[in-house]
Amino acid sequence: MTDTSSPERLPDFLIVGAPKAGTTALHAALMQHPQLRLSVPKEPKYFMCGDAPPPLYVGPGDAHSRREWIWRREDYAGLFADIPDNVLCGESTPFYLFDKQAHLRIAEAIPDVKLIAVLRDPVDRAYSNWMHLWVDGLEPVADVVSACACERQRVHAGWAPFWRYIELGKYGEQLRHLRQHFDPSQIMTLRYRELVDDPEKTTDRVCTFLGVKEGVIDTVPRDNTRPFVPDSPRTRHFGRLLRAGAWVGAAFPPHVWRRASEPVLAMFHRQGDAHRPRLTSAERSQLIDYFREDIGLLEEQTGQSFGDWLSDESAGGYADRVAARQVG
Repeated sequence: MTDTSSPERLPDFLIVGAPKAGTTALHAALMQHPQLRLSVPKEPKYFMCGDAPPPLYVGPGDAHSRREWIWRREDYAGLFADIPDNVLCGESTPFYLFDKQAHLRIAEAIPDVKLIAVLRDPVDRAYSNWMHLWVDGLEPVADVVSACACERQRVHAGWAPFWRYIELGKYGEQLRHLRQHFDPSQIMTLRYRELVDDPEKTTDRVCTFLGVKEGVIDTVPRDNTRPFVPDSPRTRHFGRLLRAGAWVGAAFPPHVWRRASEPVLAMFHRQGDAHRPRLTSAERSQLIDYFREDIGLLEEQTGQSFGDWLSDESAGGYADRVAARQVG
C-alpha cells in the first residue's frame, strides 16, 4: 500500500538567541512577512530536549515552565505541518545559542538550516534578564550584581538556563562552538541596537539572508515590559507568595497557574514605576569583568568591534534607546 502521508516538515530557519536581546520583537516582525511562517508558540525548545522530557529544573517557576516545552518529535513537526511548500518556516528559541547540545541536535536534524543570532551588550542583557524575573516575583535577590554572584550555586542546584545571567551572554564561545557544526554562511549575527535603532533596514537584512522579498516589514513591535518594583518589605512578602504559588502551580496546566497568580502579581506590581532604573557605572564595572575575555573572542569570531560593550555607561533598555534616537 502506498504511503500518502505528507513528509515531515522541519524549520528552514531558527532565531537561536540570545534571551532578552530582541528575539521576541524580531519573531513578531517576521510574522508580518507573507513568505514566512513562524511557530506558535514562539519558543518550542525542542532541540534542547533530544526527544526526552525536559530536565527537572528546580528554580522558582521552573517546574511550571517545563510543562510548556515541546519535546516530542511529532509534536514539534506538527507546528509546521500545514505550511505551504513555497513559504519558509521557522521558530525562535533564544536558548539554542547557549546550548551546545542543541547545536549538535540541530546539525543532525536540519543541517542546511539558517540561523539568526541577535546579540545584546551582555551586561545590559544580564540586567534585563534579572529584571524580567524580579518583576515576575520569581527572583529572590534584590540586585543584579548579587544575583550574578549566585550563578554557580544556582547552576549546581539545578536551576533552569534562564537563571544563567552570565553564561547566556558568553556569545564568543557560543558562536565558536556553533561554527564547528555549521558553515559561517548559514549564521547571521545582528545587534540588538540595530533592531531598535534602524528596524526597517535590519529586517531587510534578515529577509535578504533568508532569501525572501525585502521592503515588506516596516515595523518592529516594542518590547512588552512590566513596571519596575523596588525592593521593600512588601515586595519581598509578595515575592515569597508568587514563588510559593509557582511551586504549587507546577501541578496544574500553565494557563491555570497564570490565571490564579494574576491577583497576587497585580498587587506585587501596584507599587511599581514605569521607569526602570539604569545600571550605575559601579554596577556595570563589576559585571563587565565577567564578559571581558569573551568579548575579545566574539570580535575574533565575527571580525566586528564590540568595544562599546566595555563602557561603564549603560545604553539602557528599549525605551531609553528609542528616546535617545528621537532626541538625536
